[in-house]
Amino acid sequence: MKKKKEKIMPFFKFLAVAMAIITIVTLCLFKFIDILPGEYFLVLCVLLILLDVIFTCLILVRKGVKRRAIGTVFSILYIIGLVLAIVYELNTIGFLKKLGFTDYKTENYSVLALKESGYEKLTDLEDLSIGSLEFTTDGLKESKEKIEKNIDVDFVTTDNITTLKDSFLEEEYEGMLIENSMLAMINESDADFQDQYKVIYDFSIDVETEDIAHEVDITKDSFNIYISGIDTYGSVSSVSRSDVNMIITVNPNTHKVLITSIPRDYYVTLAGKNAKDKLTHAGIYGIETSVATLEDLLDIKINYYVKVNFTSLIDIVNALGGVNVYSKYSFTSQDGYYYKEGYNAVDGKKALSFVRERKSFNEGDRTRVENQAAMIEALINKAISPSIITKYTSLLNALDGSFVTNLDFNDITEFIKMQIADMPNWEIENISLNGTDGYNYTYSYGGTKLYVMVPDNETVINASNKINTTLKGE
Repeated sequence: MKKKKEKIMPFFKFLAVAMAIITIVTLCLFKFIDILPGEYFLVLCVLLILLDVIFTCLILVRKGVKRRAIGTVFSILYIIGLVLAIVYELNTIGFLKKLGFTDYKTENYSVLALKESGYEKLTDLEDLSIGSLEFTTDGLKESKEKIEKNIDVDFVTTDNITTLKDSFLEEEYEGMLIENSMLAMINESDADFQDQYKVIYDFSIDVETEDIAHEVDITKDSFNIYISGIDTYGSVSSVSRSDVNMIITVNPNTHKVLITSIPRDYYVTLAGKNAKDKLTHAGIYGIETSVATLEDLLDIKINYYVKVNFTSLIDIVNALGGVNVYSKYSFTSQDGYYYKEGYNAVDGKKALSFVRERKSFNEGDRTRVENQAAMIEALINKAISPSIITKYTSLLNALDGSFVTNLDFNDITEFIKMQIADMPNWEIENISLNGTDGYNYTYSYGGTKLYVMVPDNETVINASNKINTTLKGE
């Protein structure tokens, strides 16, 4: 009598189909992301298909309960593993798709009234006057139009911030319209001013911008990236003074990285304004002004930019699980954090305090610039370390919305692919520009001399030559 064949339960058939579908989805997503070199992707395909076939055979075998049980366990683990991989892939796709040029910048405006006045809201200024600058950021005209849609008001204009502030305090007009970056400059220069006003209306204007990227194949051609760290919390699209100014020169052929730091108070000619100002003030007019100003100063071409704010640094360092940053000096920051000479393990808040501190040093901003470069190096070293794998998802979440760049999806994926294929050891070098302390009038403030650093032309020329030497691989 013939033995009756054992039937295969529907559960095992479902498991086999599920494995096949998840395997295909996983491989398709890897292909779409395109961060694996061809040979790595081929090995992955062979490995996953082979595992799928083996586990399928084990669960669909008609004889051997033990083999089927083992196959079921491994099949479920296999599915769980690939589901986690799919989650990673979808997070990566979502993040990378957001990269690329953002065609607007955000300008934030406030309408002020004197603190002791009875004006509490914008409508209280109906038929009265508001002071503003004749020149300022690109959205000033639109900001006035926005106010005029709400109330009838007379705008009184002046040509510099000092006159605007003084006339406001002398009650020559009841309100004052100013972009928040400009307001921050006044508060920094006049500590008493912020106790004399209140904000009765605030709003934002999005201003269209043009892409200024000089695109190259970043896996084969050398390139410069401008890093701008703006002194705000919140939306990174907002224009603001640029407190961190670095040019990172990358040569993918020699695997050399040069970090050139420029002090925030460098006294430079603002591109498009034909007037002298602090480099930090260039950020008020948009990152394109900062880029063009540095291109003129160093006689170089900047291919791409990355802009981050203070919120970004805290989130990124925390997502990385902290970083080890080198300090040339032992010091205690104004925020109360202690740093020893040598390497220091820091979390996000301690990292931010480290890069902002200048009052603890004899060299002030010069030492701060060196510390900022040391932090960038620490971030790079942690980001390319194997430990990043376990923090991958949290890092993507931290980076999401924390920076803007005109590097696009393909640029990033091609560079990651090159890094995986070659696993090069990058040689990182730091240099910084220097100058002499002084006080002078600036385009953005006007009417009052501010502290500036007058460039030492020898350090400017040396930096320009060093950047070009790194680009050429000499």
